[in-house]
Amino acid sequence: MKFSKKRKVEESITEEDIKEVKLVYKKPKRTKKDRLTAAMFLSPSLIGILVFFMIPFVVVIFYSTVDSPIGMNFVFLDNYTRIFQNSSFLQAAKNTAVFSAISVPLAVVLSLLMAMLLEHNIPMRSQFRTFFLSPMMVPVASVVLIWQVIFDYHGAFNEFLMNFGFDKIDWFKSSYSQFVVIVLFLWKNLGYNMILFMAALSAIPKDVLEVATLESANEFQKFWYIKFRYLSPTILFVGILSLINSFKVFREVYLLTGDYPYDTLYMLQHFMNNTFRSLDYQKLSSAAVIMAIVMIVIIGILFMIENYFGKDVEG
Repeated sequence: MKFSKKRKVEESITEEDIKEVKLVYKKPKRTKKDRLTAAMFLSPSLIGILVFFMIPFVVVIFYSTVDSPIGMNFVFLDNYTRIFQNSSFLQAAKNTAVFSAISVPLAVVLSLLMAMLLEHNIPMRSQFRTFFLSPMMVPVASVVLIWQVIFDYHGAFNEFLMNFGFDKIDWFKSSYSQFVVIVLFLWKNLGYNMILFMAALSAIPKDVLEVATLESANEFQKFWYIKFRYLSPTILFVGILSLINSFKVFREVYLLTGDYPYDTLYMLQHFMNNTFRSLDYQKLSSAAVIMAIVMIVIIGILFMIENYFGKDVEG
């Protein structure tokens, strides 16, 4: 009976009706004036990207393949070979890689855990949130000053440790120096990442979680099979944002320790900044290109991982 009704409806639709529907939903053609207007609005942004990003990057690639900005003799990969033999670059690359490998996963995992914790009505919830959001309202110089007061040789933390019989430690000139900066990095970035995860958690469909509860799914199963899938785009974004911020930690380290910090705090940005001061453009350009390639590869891998875990949600 249902199929016969459907057949009658299909037979009653004529070609003229189909043409009328197509005319109603037909996309209006853009005129030459519309294209010109759109181009005029887009041109400032396109020119800015071209002048301040694309052209300088092409110039950097060119400088990395010549012997000097004056002679401009093409040497191909010689500059890259020399920079991989530079002990300062290798030390800076190693420190940056170790710092990012530790701080970025911690920034993602801890902020996600805090966001999930704040979903529940825990005691002192607002104070907990304020503690991690306060660095967003405080200037970087003030945050660095707080860290100097706490971790200085005569600082508050050493005075606290002395009460338990420990000796004083010069935190910024010891093997613990990178640990101190990681704690600073996490305190500065966890609050913003937490807000992003809280927004993502609130956007997860409640009916899907209710169905999982009715199917006797435990909390881990609901997180891994439902929440994690819906959170994958936010995890990707937070991961990329944290990775970029980990490469920008030079600002805090510079304010804490200056141009030439302790060995474990000598980052790629220190190497580039000091190389720029000596006007060694070939070394600087080669390091910048290598850093850009590494960033592109890492972000590409993150996109592939997110695509794998998020495909169920998209389906």
